[in-house]
Amino acid sequence: MIANQNLHIDEAKETLAMHPKKFALWLFIVSIVMLFAALTSAYIVKQSDGNWLSFKLPGIFAVNTVIIAISSLTMHLAYVAAKKDALGKVKWMLSITVVLGLLFLVGQYISWSELVKNDVYFVSNYASASFIYVFTGLHGVHLISGIIFLLIAFRSSLKSEIHSKKLVQIEMCMTYWHFLGGLWLYLYLFLLFNL
Repeated sequence: MIANQNLHIDEAKETLAMHPKKFALWLFIVSIVMLFAALTSAYIVKQSDGNWLSFKLPGIFAVNTVIIAISSLTMHLAYVAAKKDALGKVKWMLSITVVLGLLFLVGQYISWSELVKNDVYFVSNYASASFIYVFTGLHGVHLISGIIFLLIAFRSSLKSEIHSKKLVQIEMCMTYWHFLGGLWLYLYLFLLFNL
């Protein structure tokens, strides 16, 4: 009878706890989703009011979509390498992801230059022009925070602090980076079909 009681004591119940940093990241992601949901809703409401300038999206948006998709792949490869303790590959894939993120930001700058060349200004009588700058600008700010997060993870990889037994940082980095890629894809398609 006593042996049977010990068996029940030794069996631990599985908890649904999440690492506190991951939980904070998910709260941050939810707040970003709410922000962009509110902005896209405001866009649709404002569009129905009339006085709407229709214009062609800058061609660099399509290029940026490919860049961010590739960066999402390199981020995933960094995570897979960390799980396999391929620390050199982790460093390379994080480096490539950072470079692609910076290229994306350069592309956003070029897209703004294209908009200005086509007389589409942030401050104008047309809300559609302002919205495109707000969407891409806010996404760019969040992408900069993602690049900072990548650089912190890269620094940790140089100190061999990212490996198969210590994955929280790179998992969080991957989650946020994939989210930013998905958010860009959503914004690009939204603008493509609603401008």
